[in-house]
Amino acid sequence: MLRGLYIGSTGMLMNQHQMDVISNNLANVNKTAFKRDEAVFKSFPEMLIQRTREDGLGHVPLGSFDIAPIVGKLGMGAEFNENFTHFEQGGAHKTDNPFDLMLESNNSEHPAFFVVLTDKGERLSRNGSFTLNKDGNLATPQGFLLMGEDGPIKVAAHNVLFREDGEVWINTEFGNEPDAPVSDKNNTWSNPTVLNKIKIRTIEFPREIRKEGHSFYNITPESGPMLSFDDFGETQGATIRQGFLETSNVNLVHQMVSMIAVQRNYEANQKSVTSHNQLLGKLINEVAR
Repeated sequence: MLRGLYIGSTGMLMNQHQMDVISNNLANVNKTAFKRDEAVFKSFPEMLIQRTREDGLGHVPLGSFDIAPIVGKLGMGAEFNENFTHFEQGGAHKTDNPFDLMLESNNSEHPAFFVVLTDKGERLSRNGSFTLNKDGNLATPQGFLLMGEDGPIKVAAHNVLFREDGEVWINTEFGNEPDAPVSDKNNTWSNPTVLNKIKIRTIEFPREIRKEGHSFYNITPESGPMLSFDDFGETQGATIRQGFLETSNVNLVHQMVSMIAVQRNYEANQKSVTSHNQLLGKLINEVAR
């Protein structure tokens, strides 16, 4: 009786946690480059039920046989295991903003990330919405610097071009100071110079990284350090698209269907707990009397 109450209550707790994860996915459906989470659970070790007798073996001239056969297995409830993040590529949203960058890669095993310097150190990010700060450096809306292979990326407005491989080009004819003159739209970049290259990194075990605020991810001892794609024998892990932003990979319809299913599962577990509670009340108040 008490075991039934415990199993039903753990089911309710797991469904509540799953509902929280789905709610968070729905709340961030329009957030740039958001990656959906999925709650993963595991069951407690099952209990093996077997009929008991004083002597569990029967004897015949040729040997012995089991006279206490196995009845079956009994579940003992479930517990939360982890929040699994899906790194599938999101859609492309065209903005025509020269400082909006999108990482395009279908390699979910080794997803690509920008590297951003925060007040807590370098962090990974898929959000490519950048602006120019007062010093002319590319930064996130919170003021954290986008890192290049040679340090922060300092450019001038209207005088920057991001190639697909991450190279940052400027036109030396117009300079590269924050107050540099606006280049002519008809300029053919006859004298381009490679200023820097965007620092793009991945990790060996993306399942183990942890989400932080402002769309950042932090590595853990289990995930391993930040690595370049050369470490995996890949010449190019992602393509940079200038003037685009990556949308979230949350499917609104699927999340709503999952929410309805979780709600029904929660109600089923709730009814199970209520039924066991009523039976326990009858056992104490009526049968025992």
